[in-house]
Amino acid sequence: MLESIDINNLTQTYLIPWGINIGFALIIFIVGRIFVSIINGIVKKLLLKANMDQILVNFISAIVRWLLFLFVIIAALSQLGINTTSLIALIGAAGLAVALSLKDSMQNFAAGVMLLVFRPFRVGDFVEAGGTSGSVKEINIFSSTFLTPDNKQVIIPNGAIYSGVITNYSATGTRRIDMVFGIGYEDDIATAKGIIEGALKAETRILNSPEYVIAVGELADSSVNIYVRPWVSTSNYWPVLFDLTEKIKLEFDKNGISIPYPQMDVHTYTTEQKEENTENSTT
Repeated sequence: MLESIDINNLTQTYLIPWGINIGFALIIFIVGRIFVSIINGIVKKLLLKANMDQILVNFISAIVRWLLFLFVIIAALSQLGINTTSLIALIGAAGLAVALSLKDSMQNFAAGVMLLVFRPFRVGDFVEAGGTSGSVKEINIFSSTFLTPDNKQVIIPNGAIYSGVITNYSATGTRRIDMVFGIGYEDDIATAKGIIEGALKAETRILNSPEYVIAVGELADSSVNIYVRPWVSTSNYWPVLFDLTEKIKLEFDKNGISIPYPQMDVHTYTTEQKEENTENSTT
């Protein structure tokens, strides 16, 4: 039986063509890997030059690397004579199915890309977003981590953050403190304003520019409301607010300036009083 096998024909028909195809497939695979590494390095440098976040750079470069590597594998398989049309269709269908099943995750991914590209906030900023207020601890592709003032860690999907209003309290280096002090209508406004101004001048953490404002802002039902608007560094916002509130209240107490409670005058009449008034009027 072995004698009936034509070695020369077998070599010419199968071994040499298959050897050549395997050799070219290996060359395509090796050269393709080198090509993928070069292209991926160029993409990474361009992204870093564009000042993109390192997390986003790593993620995009990983996607580019695997997509290019997939093309290299398909090209190598094609060289071996394997029909890759069905394989490409299968990969496309699988990708579509995964995308539909992970619709919410893809939304979070897209929002994460937008957050990393446009940077409405950075790590360390104090932000109000997604129904939570806190310092930004991490910004990832699918979610961001906040640390609340009472030291709770909150993880919020990026889709919930980017679809709503984002308030960044650390975007600028200064903040204005909005304070309202209500005094009684019988109290002296000039004295109250002088006490407030003395407390502001004594507070070294208040900025000289922009200048603070002390003004009568409202004649309310039970009080005359004085609006106070000093400017401070963002990091000093809460300490200055707390200290000024206490100091001004103590100075008001020393100088007899009252902070009235909400009041309402109620006049009552009895039925007997009405009847007596009616009889007196008839006589």
